Amino acid sequence: MAALKYAGLEDTDSEEELPPGWEERTTKDGWVYYANHLEEKTQWEHPKSGKRKRVAGGLPYGWEQETDENGQVYFVDHINKRTTYLDPRLAFTVEDNPVKPTTRQKYDGNSTAMEILQGRDLSGKVVIITGANSGIGFETAKSLALHGAYVILACRNTSRGKDAVERILAEWHKAKVEAMTLDLASLQSVQCFAEAFKSKNMPLHILICNAAVFGAPWCLTEDGLESTFQVNHLGHFYLVQLLEDVLCRSSPARVVVVSSESHRFTDIRDSSGKLNFSLLSPSKKEYWAMLAYNRSKLCNILFSNELNRRLSSHGVTSNSVHPGNMMYSSIHRNWWVYTLLFTLARPFTKSM
Repeated sequence: MAALKYAGLEDTDSEEELPPGWEERTTKDGWVYYANHLEEKTQWEHPKSGKRKRVAGGLPYGWEQETDENGQVYFVDHINKRTTYLDPRLAFTVEDNPVKPTTRQKYDGNSTAMEILQGRDLSGKVVIITGANSGIGFETAKSLALHGAYVILACRNTSRGKDAVERILAEWHKAKVEAMTLDLASLQSVQCFAEAFKSKNMPLHILICNAAVFGAPWCLTEDGLESTFQVNHLGHFYLVQLLEDVLCRSSPARVVVVSSESHRFTDIRDSSGKLNFSLLSPSKKEYWAMLAYNRSKLCNILFSNELNRRLSSHGVTSNSVHPGNMMYSSIHRNWWVYTLLFTLARPFTKSM
């Protein structure tokens, strides 16, 4: 344990001594994880004791945290004028003893993406996440990448996508992440993205349709469709159709569509009970932002259910999910009224 000795943190507990090829690290928020350099994977549990730990308190006096050119966190001891990649707080870790979940409900509103993926090894899995540069999409991308998956961040804004990749690499410089351009408001962009992905000759094990707009003013896309409907539903519908063959070849695979409980507060049928296509892409006169969002989320669920019915026999499952009531993210950015409401509600919402 030369690194421990160098940092002045010698370890005498044989149970805590790491096997050859393993390294103990910490995340920026103080959680301890273990890197297996031989197999190039990470895990939260100590490879010998199986315990999970977190650091207690801040950095010792005179210490400062920095990041090198590869995105790896290191620590500077200004008093003794030395640097180390070993977190000095590891001498003061405390064991994490999470409360065992009940048999009725394993996760709740306080669960994090990292906790849900705890113990999972996603090495070799390829994941595409739309709208992954912020909010729920980013947290999902980061969590999957830190558990070994190759994650493609499909983002409309290329620079923000690249910035999100850098933030993930700052957590773990060996994370396999990549940003690709995808504008769901353009069916041509969706087609170009699918062709670019297929040219990589990679499998696709998980496709997460997460991107969405909320409270957007009425406007038509370049395809002549109302933007909320196309971005939230039709763009994803088209993307899945284009990648369906890759998903089937990669089975077992899955599609996850992020919907909302707000789908319950609308309908897309006329008075006779038939599907009313004019409700899906309404004119400006008949447009209401909240109703358009609700309808798009209802379409998400209907699509996911039918997709699962058609592809489950081919090893591809599809699920629609509700991320949680009043989940605070940037989805409200299109209108100041929603921004104000979300800001007032933020102390009572689930944090990213």
